[in-house]
Amino acid sequence: MPLAATGELVGGAAAARSAVVAFNIITLEHVEAVVAGAEAAGTPVVLQVSENAVKFRYGRLLPLARAAAAAAERAAVPVALHLDHVQSDDLLRQAVEAGFSSVMYDASRLPYAENLAATRAAAEWAHAQGLWIEAELGEVGGKDGRPPLDAHAPGARTDPGEAHAFVTDSGVDGLAVAIGNTHAMTERTAALDHDLLKRLAGALDVPLVLHGSSGVPDGELTAAVAGGIAKVNVGTALNMAMTRAIRDFLAAHPEAVDSRKYLGVGREAMAREAARLIGVIGTPRT
Repeated sequence: MPLAATGELVGGAAAARSAVVAFNIITLEHVEAVVAGAEAAGTPVVLQVSENAVKFRYGRLLPLARAAAAAAERAAVPVALHLDHVQSDDLLRQAVEAGFSSVMYDASRLPYAENLAATRAAAEWAHAQGLWIEAELGEVGGKDGRPPLDAHAPGARTDPGEAHAFVTDSGVDGLAVAIGNTHAMTERTAALDHDLLKRLAGALDVPLVLHGSSGVPDGELTAAVAGGIAKVNVGTALNMAMTRAIRDFLAAHPEAVDSRKYLGVGREAMAREAARLIGVIGTPRT
């Protein structure tokens, strides 16, 4: 089917008091696994390509984007493409040609006023191109090998009043919030601040996004959706599933050299994990 639009998927999930899952992809195996998992769950999904993934692919966006689009167009469920954690304006401006319907523009590393100015300019450009745009306020730590902020450090959590002003002044369509979540966690021990989430949901009229979800236990994810999260980003969980499966296969078959054997095992593990997480996260709110 034709590529879906991220904004429509997120808006539909928010209206249904549910959430759409957005998986970060790095290889073709990630793409195929996520699509297979979404088809098994019978649920729409978002394929995300981060700026870091583009750097890994020699700085070229189109090869992975074209592969993702081709897989999405042949999927039995709606699939959208999202360009994630974009800091480069040059990369931002490649989004439309590459088939993306949305971007997450990340200026969260900047002081508030600079973050707002950069995000407002990005939003104006994105809307002129028909793109849905997400931003981040507060710091969801753990990116690029940096340690997470202490839960009580300044800027570690998203302030509801500041978030309302930021969304109003920047014109973004969705906001990633920092409520105790952290990127790149390999243990599922994150405890979310659900009272803060409730206040953010009450203060904002745009969909809320949860980054760093791989370190959040299932019950916490379900509660986050119940509290107003409409888009949940997942990356590390897929990489962990793939790596474990490949390690186990190679340990059991040390003579193996055909990459299709171990990549296939890794792809199947990611598909199972994608389907499982979709089942956990996509449960409608009551």
